[in-house]
Amino acid sequence: MGKNDFLSPKAIANRTKSKGLQKLRWYCQMCNKQCRDENGFKCHTMSDSHQQQMLVFGAAPTRVIEGYSDMFLETFMNHMKMSHRHTRIAATVVYNEFISDKDHIHMNSTKWATLTEFVKMLGKEGLCKVEDTPKGWFIVLIDRDPFEEI
Repeated sequence: MGKNDFLSPKAIANRTKSKGLQKLRWYCQMCNKQCRDENGFKCHTMSDSHQQQMLVFGAAPTRVIEGYSDMFLETFMNHMKMSHRHTRIAATVVYNEFISDKDHIHMNSTKWATLTEFVKMLGKEGLCKVEDTPKGWFIVLIDRDPFEEI
């Protein structure tokens, strides 16, 4: 068996580690790269590909953040439409379901610093009915028929 064999213990361990969600702390949204630890993240930030991505970000940071914010909002609303179309549900529950997808857009790369800010925006924009209770923020999707707008 060779060193880089598909069934080697090291290859199996690496595939197992990369399957699930890992700490957000070592994730680079610009490069869409998850690192396992501080050293891996440090090596990634020194790489040429990361430096190129940071130059793109530096040229138009507002546009990049707006792009991530739009993608986050779109995917969050799609999740709401598919999973909780007519139900009143805690925003934290929806968010935890949403982030369970390994390839989701991370909120820290958007213009919203907290889930509370995001939920308030959903209410202000008329996308969801928002209710602040002692048990936390609750949201209900405002279901609009696309044919009504025509």
